[in-house]
Amino acid sequence: MNTPFRVVLVGCGGISEAWLKPMAVMPELQVVGLVDRLEESARKRAAEFHLESAVIGTDLRQVLQATRPDLVFDCTVPEAHVSVALEAFRQGCHLLGEKPLADSLANARKMVRAAAKAGRTHAVMQNRRYLPEIRVVRELIAAERLGPLTTLSSDFFIGAHFGGFREQMSHVLLLDMAIHTFDAARLLCGADPVSVYCKEWNPAGSWYAHGASAVAVFTMSNGVVYTYRGSWCAEGVQTTWESTWHGIGTCGSFRWDGYRGFQAQAVTTVATPHSQVENLAPLPFANATTPIGHGGLIAEFVRCVREGRTPETAASDNIKSLAMVLAAIESAEKGREVRIKW
Repeated sequence: MNTPFRVVLVGCGGISEAWLKPMAVMPELQVVGLVDRLEESARKRAAEFHLESAVIGTDLRQVLQATRPDLVFDCTVPEAHVSVALEAFRQGCHLLGEKPLADSLANARKMVRAAAKAGRTHAVMQNRRYLPEIRVVRELIAAERLGPLTTLSSDFFIGAHFGGFREQMSHVLLLDMAIHTFDAARLLCGADPVSVYCKEWNPAGSWYAHGASAVAVFTMSNGVVYTYRGSWCAEGVQTTWESTWHGIGTCGSFRWDGYRGFQAQAVTTVATPHSQVENLAPLPFANATTPIGHGGLIAEFVRCVREGRTPETAASDNIKSLAMVLAAIESAEKGREVRIKW
């Protein structure tokens, strides 16, 4: 068996639990350090996950120098990602960080360059790519069972009462949540974003300070037009957290609820006024073997580091998903279509 990778996790707030739970059953990982600006938060996580031997600290550099880890897992807020990344690479560590990659494209580019210069693997936690169902739908699209994809749309309607910082954020839906859906759209389309027009607003009755609802139309590099509709103050008749999707190919269409509700029809005979169609057989969701969520992505990241492979969610590629978010915000602010750059 390979020697376990030594890991320092930085940022011991709420999201760190979703990382530490799967890590607890991964013999290939050994948590040797926990870092948080509040020492008591790090000590609480150490106690919860029986990490009594882990070095606890508030200074990342000091903990890295004391533990000499192989990997750094970054669960800090977006504004801190660039400083965590640069320190990790200076200390010779590979890095897996929470979404979004950074708080700006300038910082994201700086991180990508630093990882390349250090020769370290750097990836982003896009855990929704690691749900079995999206992989099965992606296979159907890639196989062109409904013809080449021309149009894709997603609906995200959730009434989310978080309390706390989100309710005071600007562009809360686009900045904090939409990156999951945009990244999923990139996966399903198999293409990169080119341009976007976005309308953002805060509906009457919203408990958010700004931007709880948005509609965005993206043009993708393969010609697919992708439309996003979303709201974080939609009470009742809610979608799944993975969104409801509708895809149109040249000879058929599908509808997917983001979980296991799926319907697709393919044209059998072109006729007037409507073509004849047949239902596709149910997709093999029950047989899907993709590792799930955070644990699946962490496991794949570890394998990529071990084998010298590039992770699917490598920062050098995932910067495109961040660019979709920031371009949508720019479009909403300027009231016009904008080109997407990364």
